[in-house]
Amino acid sequence: MIQSLSSYNKKINAWCMYDWANSVYSLVITTAIFPIFYNSVTTSDSGSDIVNFFGINIVNSVLYSYSLSFSFLLLTFFQPILSGIADYSGNKKFFLRLFMYMGSLSCMSLYFFEGHNVEFGIICSVLASIGFTGSLVFYNAFLPEISEAKDFDKISARGYSFGYVGSVILLIICLVLIQNYEYFGFSDSKNATQFTFLLVGIWWILFSQLTLYFIPEKSNKIDLSKKILLFGANELIKAWNYIKNIRDLKLYLFSYFFYSMGVQTIMLVASYFGDKELKLEQSKLIMTILIIQIIAIFGAYFFAYISKLKGNKFSLVVMNICWIFICFSAYYTTNENQFYLLALGVGILMGGIQSLSRSTFSKLIPSNRTDNASFFNFYAITYNISVVIGTFTYGYIEQLTGSMRTSILALMGFFIIGLIFLIFTKIKK
Repeated sequence: MIQSLSSYNKKINAWCMYDWANSVYSLVITTAIFPIFYNSVTTSDSGSDIVNFFGINIVNSVLYSYSLSFSFLLLTFFQPILSGIADYSGNKKFFLRLFMYMGSLSCMSLYFFEGHNVEFGIICSVLASIGFTGSLVFYNAFLPEISEAKDFDKISARGYSFGYVGSVILLIICLVLIQNYEYFGFSDSKNATQFTFLLVGIWWILFSQLTLYFIPEKSNKIDLSKKILLFGANELIKAWNYIKNIRDLKLYLFSYFFYSMGVQTIMLVASYFGDKELKLEQSKLIMTILIIQIIAIFGAYFFAYISKLKGNKFSLVVMNICWIFICFSAYYTTNENQFYLLALGVGILMGGIQSLSRSTFSKLIPSNRTDNASFFNFYAITYNISVVIGTFTYGYIEQLTGSMRTSILALMGFFIIGLIFLIFTKIKK
């Protein structure tokens, strides 16, 4: 019994270690360091933010927004197929390893991004995004195989905590390297920053080996037939045909779709806003993002407590109203202290809305359904499309108006629409 329990815990911890391994990408590359570095090296000495991308002149931040949109757009088409393969093939490790190496090696390749080779930098960032999100499809597919249904929530939460701790540790290491570059033998902060991209890839590869080595896998022969390739897409269609006949589930998905456009876009461009509009130092921006990550944990527990008292709908309505206020305030933010106050609010709301959105969707799925994976596949696709539209809209408005402030203000519309759908949704306490 002791050996059996020990083996079970070893599998669970090995599974959680992939969260520890890959979460450094989402924090260091997509949120904290790379966006600031990208903006710095693609802005000329004269202050011009126009870059030439395959012969097209475009604002650097607009190009970055479009590249994020493109990566999630590709995943929107690939994810149903990947989910079908994950369900029916016995080689999930092969695909997990494939996407893991794609993402990690792309991160490491960013070491060679200098600014003048903007095409190279954008292609690497897109491939890293695809590798990260693509690997999650197969990583998540292991959960039902390594644990019992009664432990799903607890193990999923453990994986989330592993990812949080791991990413914060590496971000602190990166911050120390950048701020004390001379002590570590780097010629300047730029070279130290480029080295952190190598660290992300190495960290991702190194700790992923624990997952790949200890996680068991059923030995089924891969059959990449048309039936299997289309399985995920067919399941997605079946899930939607069911959802559209359930009023509250449908209304909630529409609400989630719209407010996610705002939430995810703000999370992806927050550091960009502080860098470009407020001219904050890189070290201050990274430290702010680090604090946001810590505050987000407290935000998740705080709104979970509010939901326990008042229900999920009350908490989500309050958070959407607060997000509207955040967007309005950001438009008028002009100094460092105001930015820090906004960051405090973003951290609390980010933790709350991410954790409650998924749990609310779980509560709305009928208890007599056995195909929950199909519903969550639809939930994930909804998320991907919301990121595509949100980041594209943000970049397009900035391109038209020349101001990120106008783009932030426009995000208010997404939260308002999401709030309206949410108000008409009935959610049990």
